[in-house]
Amino acid sequence: MTFSPGRRNGISGFSFSIGYPLSGYTLPGIGVPVWIAEVHTKNGAGLSFDLLEHPADIGFRARGATLEELFANSAHALLSIILDPSDIRPIQSISIPGTGADPESLLVNWLNEVLYYVDGRRMALGTFDVVRVDETRVECIARGEPRDRDRHPSRLGVKAVTYHQLKVAPIEGGWIAEVFVDI
Repeated sequence: MTFSPGRRNGISGFSFSIGYPLSGYTLPGIGVPVWIAEVHTKNGAGLSFDLLEHPADIGFRARGATLEELFANSAHALLSIILDPSDIRPIQSISIPGTGADPESLLVNWLNEVLYYVDGRRMALGTFDVVRVDETRVECIARGEPRDRDRHPSRLGVKAVTYHQLKVAPIEGGWIAEVFVDI
């Protein structure tokens, strides 16, 4: 893991802490340690996602009160794996739509679109305004700027968002997703 223990970072109105293991907790059946990233908005409202370590990959567990919030938190988790988001300026807006047959494929397909803009188009994306999620489509306006090696240092190279151990499910008070990415 290349994240620094307890490091504080900001994402356009959010701050989060990455890289400290959740002591003694592993995923049932496979013994994968869980890494924590706490997300807080400027107004103090806490959101969160957990980074999940895997022998060959890395993943995250994101939460949201709505599917729109779940998708936005998932995109923030993905970006936090790829690069340091602490100095991203929201100076360009990009429409990032996605389609899928069900919530799981919709999330994977859309996150792969986000990955395309970050990796292929070299954009540092700091905000995700997910305006609509329905049974087969997601619509999002992402804001950021062209990636700068000095201001947006790389963390891990993500090849793809995968279906491996994928979970998108309703929970009390919202939604949860567990997603692994190929690194």
